[in-house]
Amino acid sequence: MMNDDLSLRTLLQSILASVPDAMIVMNKQSKIVAFSAAAEDLFGYSAEDVIGKNVEMLMSAADQDHHHQYVSNYLDTGEGQIMGFGRVVHARLASGDIIPVDLKIGEAKIGSECLFTGYIRDVSAQQAAEHRIKEMQAELTSFSRLSAIGTMAAAMAHELNQPLTAVANYLEAARDLLSSPDPETLAVVRDALDQASAQSIRAGQIIRRLRDYVSSGKIETQPTDLAPLIGDAASLAKIGIAGPRPKISVQTAADLPMVLADRVQIRQVLINLVKNALEAMANTPNPQISINARVGDEGFVIVEVCDNGPGLSDGEYDAPFQTFNSSKPSGMGLGLSICQTIIEGHGGHIWAEPATQGGACFCFTLKATDREGKNDR
Repeated sequence: MMNDDLSLRTLLQSILASVPDAMIVMNKQSKIVAFSAAAEDLFGYSAEDVIGKNVEMLMSAADQDHHHQYVSNYLDTGEGQIMGFGRVVHARLASGDIIPVDLKIGEAKIGSECLFTGYIRDVSAQQAAEHRIKEMQAELTSFSRLSAIGTMAAAMAHELNQPLTAVANYLEAARDLLSSPDPETLAVVRDALDQASAQSIRAGQIIRRLRDYVSSGKIETQPTDLAPLIGDAASLAKIGIAGPRPKISVQTAADLPMVLADRVQIRQVLINLVKNALEAMANTPNPQISINARVGDEGFVIVEVCDNGPGLSDGEYDAPFQTFNSSKPSGMGLGLSICQTIIEGHGGHIWAEPATQGGACFCFTLKATDREGKNDR
């Protein structure tokens, strides 16, 4: 028996010395019982410094609260919300520095003793690279936007220059002719004003044509399964969101038909709505988002993105779709307006309403179809 204990102890020491990622073993009281060599290198503590102490000494203040909640919930209900899943948290080093780490937690039972094992990997370099990529993407987006605005401005200036110049010339001529208002001169003035009016109408037509060109955009729809698009949006929208990630539940009706949709555009609408919900719940305890897709009336499918955040005031449920209207300090007020353009371009409708759980719901409809592209309506 003694030899078996010695072998197990030797094996454990070998694992702690050789495991490549930092490994911490703790009991259900959150006391550290084992600390690997890689953990010593990462945190700057020796095993003797931390064994027997609460693992929260290695966490940021924000993650300490979440850790206590997760452990208490698991011990009370047996439901492991984070067991076996990787997530990014913030670790506190011996130097006091806070760094982002990827954490995976597993459970082991030795007799009646319940132990938790955390595997920790420093992701500072990875996040720095991702941040740089996002900065470059933002710079490219900004450059593209400025380029598009510049191109549009140049086109509009070129197109509008001739009619506006003509308007100015006709009006100046009419003004000069009015200095001697005899019947013949008044007839010329009347003709000049008619020409100025015609040229001003032409300028308006140019502006409308440019506006229609920018807003129309061809939409190529095809029979599309909504479930994968919703799943993609739920995953992609969480990228770059700071702090605890809200729970996102997805429900699609068993009898949900396919819809006629441009996959890229509808995925972008879903991502935009989920991102808005995530940002709205930045200060909401226990934030939750539900995405539901169900059969609607008259051959349409309804998609609802609901949150339990602060919601909107009674007078704000139409305002979000107005161009350049934004509740975000740095927002341009274009996201929901673009969503509205996309959905209406698909022949659907988008609206906002209060959520039953106290937040807001953004809903839209799409035309149902079969796999051959025949509308169910």
